[in-house]
Amino acid sequence: MKMIRILSIGNSFSQDATRYAHQIAEADGKELLCVNLYIGGCPLEKHAACIKENLAEYELEINGESTGKHISVQDAAALYDYDYVTLQQVSHLSFDYSTYQPYLDFVSNFVKEKLPNAKQIIHQTWAYEEGSDKLHHVGFETRKDMFAGIKNAYEQAEKAIGAAGMIQSGALFETLSKTHKERVHRDTYHASLGFGRYALGLNWYRFFTGGDVMNNSFSAFDEPVSGEEIQFIKETVSKMPQEKGV
Repeated sequence: MKMIRILSIGNSFSQDATRYAHQIAEADGKELLCVNLYIGGCPLEKHAACIKENLAEYELEINGESTGKHISVQDAAALYDYDYVTLQQVSHLSFDYSTYQPYLDFVSNFVKEKLPNAKQIIHQTWAYEEGSDKLHHVGFETRKDMFAGIKNAYEQAEKAIGAAGMIQSGALFETLSKTHKERVHRDTYHASLGFGRYALGLNWYRFFTGGDVMNNSFSAFDEPVSGEEIQFIKETVSKMPQEKGV
């Protein structure tokens, strides 16, 4: 299987998702190249502005590690012949589709121009932890309500740009939070460094490679994840829906 190259125009949520994805694939004899463009809390509006001005404001992360370099989207797009580009909205606006446009279309059109052979993928982000101040701050009583808005907005985004598919990280976290609420997040909104990031990475690995997650041997986490938790995450990820075109 040839190396699959992925460019993520994102923020800390794509950083969470790509921390382990390359290593998970490597443990199964497959190659993922994950290039993440990181600006903390970056919304689609700022991505569009950075592209318009060709601003080198993104921290360049490769395979879950910072390179210590800053780069523009234009220069990052020229680094590799990417197979996929993932797009997402910042979490605190993720439930409001009116904040996606016209910026999503602008970024998508840029990708089509610069990387015409790359499939565009929507990365569905997740709701905040139940009962957290962060959840209430964005106007929701429950994470279920926040996720309902997220789901609706990302479905609109997927249709708007004719994406090849959607990575349902938000739906995955909804399932995991029902039984492991205290393990999914590290600060009530980012993914935890072990459990949460592993679940995201395993889901990305399955989405992009179709690999068998149940027999994957990766276990080099940044914080402990128990054997029982690993098994539960594998079983949950294995049941996630697979999107078209990937």
